[in-house]
Amino acid sequence: MEDNWIVIGRIEDIPLRGSRCVKTPLGKIAVFRTADNEVFAIENRCPHKGGPLSEGIVHGTSVTCPLHNWVISLESGKALGADEGAVATIAIRNDSGALSIRLKSRMMVAAE
Repeated sequence: MEDNWIVIGRIEDIPLRGSRCVKTPLGKIAVFRTADNEVFAIENRCPHKGGPLSEGIVHGTSVTCPLHNWVISLESGKALGADEGAVATIAIRNDSGALSIRLKSRMMVAAE
């Protein structure tokens, strides 16, 4: 399959230490912006009970699930601490403020 970079918005669309959710044919992807202006994209589903990670609290390069306080690394997608599990990470790039995610085939996305 061919990799395709899809523009999903601008970094200014995401508040510092916040997120936005993007709908794709692969499922919902949570896009996060840290206090240091780093951006990360991961599957928007906690590995514990499916909580919406995009509604969690961002701290450093992690997010805390709003349902049961699992902490997920935005870099690796893995649960931190004593918890076990992981979510998929999605390649993301910031090109002068324009954010793009990489999908495996031509797909359309819509910001939520």
